[in-house]
Amino acid sequence: MSENEDELVVSLPVMDSSPPNKGGFKSKLKNSLGTIRLIWYELTAGVGAWGSLKPLLAALLALIPFLFIGQHFNREHQKAFDWMMLQVPLLLTLVLFPILWIWSIFDAYRIAMIDVTMNENEKRVLEAL
Repeated sequence: MSENEDELVVSLPVMDSSPPNKGGFKSKLKNSLGTIRLIWYELTAGVGAWGSLKPLLAALLALIPFLFIGQHFNREHQKAFDWMMLQVPLLLTLVLFPILWIWSIFDAYRIAMIDVTMNENEKRVLEAL
């Protein structure tokens, strides 16, 4: 060490290894419920159980051929009726019908996702006000 340098001493207080018991059972229960709530929020992507299941249910209903129930589930009755009428000539061309059917599954899922997103956005805007 050179003559101009001073020694720097750092001292830290010694802490007891066991934390103080504040709150007891109620505090532990509150922490546990908060943890469960956070896990549920992350699993459902913040939209709740129905918001995360609605698109899947719409797609499952759209899997039923010829009826376009996924579109009815999303309250798009005119689209379901139009597609039902469109499938009559498509049934004659068995090539295009599966394409329409697969598209209806995708569309039912997509519209349900948009509906959930819009509802969640409205809820968040109202909470912010």
